[in-house]
Amino acid sequence: MSTTTRLTALFAAAAVALLPSLLPAAAQGSPDSPQYAPTMLILDASGSMQRPDVGGTMMDSAKRAVRGFVGSAPAESKVGLAVYGTGTGNAEADKAAGCRDVQVLQRPDTLDRGSLTGAVDGIQARGWTPMGVSLRKAAEALPSSGPRSIVLVSDGDDTCAPPEPCDVARELKQQGLDLIVHSIGFAVDEKARAQLSCMAQVTGGTYADAADGAALERILPRVTGAALRNYAASGTPITGTNDYRTAPVATQGHYLDTVGQHEKRYYGVDVPADGTAYFSGVVSFPRLPDINVADDFNTMNIRVFDRDGKDCNVFEYGQASHSSDGVTLAVSLTFRGAVQGAAGSGTCHGAGRYYFQLDWDKVSNGLPQRVPLEMMIGVEPGVTDRGPAASEIATAFTDPGGAELPVTGGGSLASAATLGGAGRYTDTLRPGEYVFYRVKADWGQGLAYRVNFAANGGTGTKATSNIATVLYSPVAAQVASDTHVYTGTDVSLPNSDKSIATVPIRYANRDSSTSAVTRQAVAGWYYIAVKLGSPVEAGDERAVPIRLDLSLAGAPEPGPKYASGATGSVTGDGSKGTAGTQAAPADVSSSDEGLRGPILIAMAAAAVVLIGALTAVLLIRRRRG
Repeated sequence: MSTTTRLTALFAAAAVALLPSLLPAAAQGSPDSPQYAPTMLILDASGSMQRPDVGGTMMDSAKRAVRGFVGSAPAESKVGLAVYGTGTGNAEADKAAGCRDVQVLQRPDTLDRGSLTGAVDGIQARGWTPMGVSLRKAAEALPSSGPRSIVLVSDGDDTCAPPEPCDVARELKQQGLDLIVHSIGFAVDEKARAQLSCMAQVTGGTYADAADGAALERILPRVTGAALRNYAASGTPITGTNDYRTAPVATQGHYLDTVGQHEKRYYGVDVPADGTAYFSGVVSFPRLPDINVADDFNTMNIRVFDRDGKDCNVFEYGQASHSSDGVTLAVSLTFRGAVQGAAGSGTCHGAGRYYFQLDWDKVSNGLPQRVPLEMMIGVEPGVTDRGPAASEIATAFTDPGGAELPVTGGGSLASAATLGGAGRYTDTLRPGEYVFYRVKADWGQGLAYRVNFAANGGTGTKATSNIATVLYSPVAAQVASDTHVYTGTDVSLPNSDKSIATVPIRYANRDSSTSAVTRQAVAGWYYIAVKLGSPVEAGDERAVPIRLDLSLAGAPEPGPKYASGATGSVTGDGSKGTAGTQAAPADVSSSDEGLRGPILIAMAAAAVVLIGALTAVLLIRRRRG
């Protein structure tokens, strides 16, 4: 088989790569009442925060950073504040009391800027560092259900363990809480960095370093903004291995692992006769304002191996740079080697078990040693009827008109806001944010959209930043993108065309001679990402109102007829995957797959119906409340 390569270059100016996951969108509130994830800030007030920093002490710098965030946070957000270390000194005689010293100064109710600022101003640093206990108390202060976030700022490691902070974070996650912990190390050593990173990683959050007070003032609003947007690396836990012979075997679904720098991870997938496998990986890096641009480049590769570990010469890679503004790196591969009679020879063709190797190859200087890794795996049976012929005619954009509906974009595709079809949708982005929305396109339908960035009163270089939008298919393939410069005045994307658009979604599109059309061969949720970069010059952090104008055209058509007799979503929308331990490699017979295909898709369809029903009930109850 000939080598296939595709560069996932997302933003020409910022090279910011984004990838969707396939979990259903978290409830972000009704269009009339956009909701952010309730978030608790935990602030370190241990005695070590009395160390000197520019403009006073480290505690003074932390207070300025919190005040800066509070001043720019969305009015609809729910932010609380907890602190540890204020009640006693840090002498050994004070330790027992000091290790219980965690105070919830403000519960995560609708933002009260004055109350939060007053609470912060009154903090005095003097005591111990009970991080594990503080995590538990902050979690207790948050609502008992729905997406929740914690942002913890510490200048050192836990001085009170047990409980170990990472064990507490793991315990909270194992309780099934939809809780993400983001952590910031304020001038920390390696021991503290490892502890803080672990808490973030086991909950799917992010870790960032702040070398000094000035860096913390830049980083805290951005990390807390991401927490409010509820970015959550999520999925069924799986642990890839460095050898295909011990690799876990995964079914169709959405998974969560971790990956280290320059590390290769293997995963097995059983592919049916004449079938197609989809494999995508995504990592999100923390914003690193002080990174050296010359060292700011990341790549991730996917390769396919046969049951004996032979390289099938099928290769895809994604790249991303500009980690100084935050970045998500994505790569997606479509494998059709199971099609009988395809070009090539040997065991890289036909039904059987294949191994997908994911490799974080090139790494920006200063990134964490290990980061959360999200994966989407899709398995599609062969077809007996491909349905209507391929189409390369782009969907025409039609101004949807009508009332503007407020929405709150998710911080990842796992929490993408659902758009109910054609319409005008509004949101507000802060500098450094990229947010996600999703819209369903059935077989035969096409979508087209524009994103309008409104004036925000800023002018000059301080207001200048990059803006971008990316459209993804249900199998995490980039369909189209555009980028431009924002200078504080009205501008739209795409900048030099009427809209970003798909063709009618058809199975036969995968054989088009146009590469972009081949990525529009699966019906389901299509994802729209919108990016507002940080200003070129620090000092103007004004939010920017946006309006997304969306049109959806075409009547639904019959989809392809699969060999198993099943129809439905290839990606198992709304389903989670299952991962087992390594089994002896074996052929997957067509009779086995004839059962596997409809079972998987029927389970996915049932999940979609159940999720839709539950969502409807929740929305009705919320509106009545």
